[in-house]
Amino acid sequence: MKIKNIVLLIPLFLICTFQANAQSWNQSYDDYIKKYKDIAIDQMEKFHIPASITLAQGLLESGAGTSTLARYSNNHFGIKCGKSWEGKTVLHDDDAHNECFRAYKKVKDSYEDHAKFLRTGRRYAFLFQLNPKDYKGWARGLKRAGYATDPTYANRLIGIIETYKLYQYDRKGAKYEHQWVMENPNPHQPYLSNDLLYIIARQGDTWKSISKEFDISQKKLIKYNDLYKGYILQSGDIVYLEKKHTRADEDHIIHKVKQGESMHSISQMYGIQLKYLYKMNRMKPDTSTLEVDNYIRLR
Repeated sequence: MKIKNIVLLIPLFLICTFQANAQSWNQSYDDYIKKYKDIAIDQMEKFHIPASITLAQGLLESGAGTSTLARYSNNHFGIKCGKSWEGKTVLHDDDAHNECFRAYKKVKDSYEDHAKFLRTGRRYAFLFQLNPKDYKGWARGLKRAGYATDPTYANRLIGIIETYKLYQYDRKGAKYEHQWVMENPNPHQPYLSNDLLYIIARQGDTWKSISKEFDISQKKLIKYNDLYKGYILQSGDIVYLEKKHTRADEDHIIHKVKQGESMHSISQMYGIQLKYLYKMNRMKPDTSTLEVDNYIRLR
């Protein structure tokens, strides 16, 4: 009799476990996917994050766009302010009362910031060495890296991806992404300055190799960094992957010149286009010189 009870409990346990992990169909989820899948695919092609993961996180974190943060602040990923954030903010109760969260002008900005957040975070760097179609590896890696405190976070992401077949959106760039992973087993770690992506050049880097890794033309890279075609990259050079801004962020107003610095090195330090740095300081490239301890305006 006791043996029969044990046998009967096993399938019951399996059924309960399946029901707990299963993701039931939700029309609002389907509507959200149709609305934002193209943005997720764009971010995948630019930042090498599976579209399935981006969509699943957006769905889970925003309640398919219905959360207070999503509706009033366009924050679809629950990203908190952090020390580096200089954009608009909003207070919201989460793990504690009145925590600071990022606020965006458009939903697309939230998606791009989410991609930058993952791409520039050191603790997420190992994820970019996974097969781009390995959504399970990404989901478990995000949990392991501490993206969320929920112990079931990885399983919930996987459940959403499989229920709504989000993995189909990873296939669009799968061939290119797989090639990227194979050709870049040790990819550069991007950083943020003035809300712009940049990397630090390593020994042996060329415009061609960086262009290939980040799928940005050599011509654009050279222009973004205010350099010339024949310039040979040196180890330690700052290389921007986006067009620099016309001024520094709000926390940097002036810069005190140090020995060995140039207008170009200062423009790279703060993510400012060189021509605007000259213009702000009423200087001309061909006649102006820098003196140590002088001050340079940054905005």
